[in-house]
Amino acid sequence: MQPLKGITVVTLEHAIAAPFATRQLADLGARVVKIERPCVGDFARGYDERVRGLASHFVWTNRSKESLTLDVKHEEAQKILMRLILEEADVLVQNLAPGAAARLGLSYEALSKVKPGLIVCDISGYGSDGPYRDKKAYDLLIQSEAGFVSVTGTPDTPCKAGPSIADIAAGMYAYTNILAALVHRQQTGQGQRIDVSMLESLTEWMGNPLYYAFDGAAPPPRTGASHATIYPYGPFPAGDDKTVMLGLQNEREWKVFCDKVLLQPALAGEERFSSNARRSAGRAELSALIIEAFSTLSAEQVAGRLEQAGIANAQVNTMGQVWAHPQLKARERWREVATPAGPIPALLPPGSWQHGAPRMDAVPALGQHTDAILGHYGYSAERIAQLRAEGVV
Repeated sequence: MQPLKGITVVTLEHAIAAPFATRQLADLGARVVKIERPCVGDFARGYDERVRGLASHFVWTNRSKESLTLDVKHEEAQKILMRLILEEADVLVQNLAPGAAARLGLSYEALSKVKPGLIVCDISGYGSDGPYRDKKAYDLLIQSEAGFVSVTGTPDTPCKAGPSIADIAAGMYAYTNILAALVHRQQTGQGQRIDVSMLESLTEWMGNPLYYAFDGAAPPPRTGASHATIYPYGPFPAGDDKTVMLGLQNEREWKVFCDKVLLQPALAGEERFSSNARRSAGRAELSALIIEAFSTLSAEQVAGRLEQAGIANAQVNTMGQVWAHPQLKARERWREVATPAGPIPALLPPGSWQHGAPRMDAVPALGQHTDAILGHYGYSAERIAQLRAEGVV
């Protein structure tokens, strides 16, 4: 079962936030028509060539879509786009530069007058108004503005997250808001405008450190891969120079850790480590004790003790190890999708699917569906060739 089958999404998108949102709509069965610039396409197509000549970001966020090339500044292309939106679209998504969609006549205010049931989702860095409206917004910049970078990294060096979490956060909120808007339309017949900003999306994810620093209190310190306020919680070296990741959450686990893992049960009763706050304050001293206890053990032996004691632990996996992760393999989470460079593995969307499977169709080549879409609107092969020669498509 594909719950969004019959829903058409037209998207003027690039990079990550909007493509990530619309790919998930496609996973649910929606028809997603991606508008791309002729000859160039979504600039994320050129980020790298890591997937058999294709860009890793693009492969990740664009399966199951149709690619239609249009120079939306050209009058004929605007006619085609407007016909597609007004005749077929249930949802319009765009993350163009601020104000660009409105200049093309694609604002909710303009479109809703002729199609009141249309849902329009605008994704931007800072939102459609306010003093930052026209400010350029890339993932690193939003991670910085939202305070994420200030609490991430080491005491000496602030760091960004490896993945594009500001884009991902905005994409997730666009996705969920569109689903809610579709339910609202089903109940009322009314479309609506959705305004998603990367800053607001990532700031929501910053709720814990924000409240930790509430009313002028000191923010959580940067502690690398360790937890800023819970200890021991983070990476510890074993005797074979490998790293073990572990985490304690309560006093019961602390006592078990001392007894079964460190083999120092008396340590649990010492006043200096008698609460999480004291352990966190004395983490330098406690870290030295833990490292000394692990120094004669391999990482595998440490992990074995942790498992037997019921203490949470994990490997610090490389990307290669994640591709081969035994849990993902056991749960059969990998599928195969087609691309212009041949089939590649792709992870099933998170969640279980009781009634059928999610849609996982091909990653499109640039303009792959242009002829078919224009043919549907009555354009002949000769006229399509002419439009292509003129740079319209």
